[in-house]
Amino acid sequence: MADISLSGAPQNVDGIQASYMAQVQRRRLYGGLTLLIFVVLMVSGFNVADDRNAGGFWDGLHQIGDYPADVLSEAWEKRADLPALIAKYFPALVETINIAAVSTLIGAIGGLFLSLLGTRGLAKWPRLIPLFRRISDIMRAVPEIVIALVLIFVLGGGPVPAMIAIAIHTAGALAKMFSEVSENTDLKAVEGLASTGATWSQRMLLGVLPQVAPNYVSYTLLRFEINIRASAILGFVGAGGLGYELRNSMAWGPGRFDEAAAIFILLFGTIVFFDQVSSRYRNRLTEGQGQ
Repeated sequence: MADISLSGAPQNVDGIQASYMAQVQRRRLYGGLTLLIFVVLMVSGFNVADDRNAGGFWDGLHQIGDYPADVLSEAWEKRADLPALIAKYFPALVETINIAAVSTLIGAIGGLFLSLLGTRGLAKWPRLIPLFRRISDIMRAVPEIVIALVLIFVLGGGPVPAMIAIAIHTAGALAKMFSEVSENTDLKAVEGLASTGATWSQRMLLGVLPQVAPNYVSYTLLRFEINIRASAILGFVGAGGLGYELRNSMAWGPGRFDEAAAIFILLFGTIVFFDQVSSRYRNRLTEGQGQ
């Protein structure tokens, strides 16, 4: 019996080794095909861009630094006016931050309900879990700029379409993050509250939220950083804020490049400031949770 097992062992080892090598070769093949497809798509994309560009993509590629150079040179010539221009566009910056803050708050509330209603073991209506998950998928799949363009057509230009568009996308994105956190919660507290006759809202408020609140706040702060950038970008399509002023100054061309530089300084400084502040609080929340 021992001889049979010993004689069969080398064959088993050889079979495992052959299977492993086959898997390695298969992965290399898939990796090579993926890389080849990526290269083909990149080359075809550049060719399409070159065909559709009036000036020629490849011919104008070496001029990519001309526009930033013109902006910087004019801004340096008029550097004495930069403080006044920064003060001039500061209200537009406040509007951009307001858009980001309100949309983040509304999106976080929507994402909270979508995540709790779409998490197994916590959902109030378990049969509707796929429905709430698909809703959150759709909300985060559609880019903010597409939603904003539709809302601008309906509501007109201004900060309201931008706020609604960012809030919808934020709710879908945070619902996914919140749901992943909620799936790891300890259900003992929820079961204990259920045994005392607590309602679904009470179970979520007292049994789930205290466990996941640090991660929820951390993700919300991270999303606030992203929404500041998004609100500035949406200004280019007429949604107000700092992006709208930047589009006007850039479209005017030479003569107002100093205004574009002042707006860039405001936007860059704001993003760096909120990135540092939110990162500090997010680290404090996660460290406090770990302790």
